[in-house]
Amino acid sequence: MGLLAGPYVGAALLLALGGIFKVRRPAATARALRDAGLAGLAPLARAFGAAEVAVGVGALAVGGRVAPALVAACYAAFAAFIALRLARPAAAGAGGCGCFGETGGPPTAVHLAVNLAASGVAAAVALGSGGGLADALRGQPLGGAPFLLLVGIVTGLAYGALTVLPRTLAAMRP
Repeated sequence: MGLLAGPYVGAALLLALGGIFKVRRPAATARALRDAGLAGLAPLARAFGAAEVAVGVGALAVGGRVAPALVAACYAAFAAFIALRLARPAAAGAGGCGCFGETGGPPTAVHLAVNLAASGVAAAVALGSGGGLADALRGQPLGGAPFLLLVGIVTGLAYGALTVLPRTLAAMRP
């Protein structure tokens, strides 16, 4: 995986985290789906979250090429959903994106960019050598502790960019 190891592991971790939030509190995701005109999918919000947890954890645990391809597909679907919400400004500002349950913020261009980047990274890993957490940690100094610390920090920053930043920007608008 090389240089893509950190972003890929972070993307898989963020995917699983978002899924956990959806499983615990699916109402915000269901509301976001309805706001986007996808009311028929709203009852599946919790199931979508469970699938995200399975794909994210599987990508970390199993590795190979299929898992990163699934991560890429998830983020591509998220990007399409955010693009749909942004294309409908009245619905985009109506509520959160639903990505992290109740903690999610309104959809933004930053959100779209993060989803596209995560999809691209995961696709590159799938097309390359594949991999999971064990592959990423192989050869890392100090048993991978610095790598895991940096992945945790970057994942936290990405979570903040998708949750706190949009709410902050929305609060600053007159």
